[in-house]
Amino acid sequence: MENFKTIAIFTFPSEYAVLRLLLEQHDIRHVFLHETMIGVLPFHSNAFGGIRLQVHFEDIEAAQKIIKELDGSSNLRIV
Repeated sequence: MENFKTIAIFTFPSEYAVLRLLLEQHDIRHVFLHETMIGVLPFHSNAFGGIRLQVHFEDIEAAQKIIKELDGSSNLRIV
């Protein structure tokens, strides 16, 4: 994962469900680290450092734009 950079951290998978779909629709190379472990042990999220969204260096700008648009919308917020 040396070509990927963490651009956001989430506590629970429900916080990024819409974001994941948008990243996939725009063919942005990404991975959510610790997602499976926190899915099994949700109350240990802080111990694992949360679920980290890592994006390929070439796609960071596009991913950040999507996050900013989600955060700026009226009803959807990145927690």
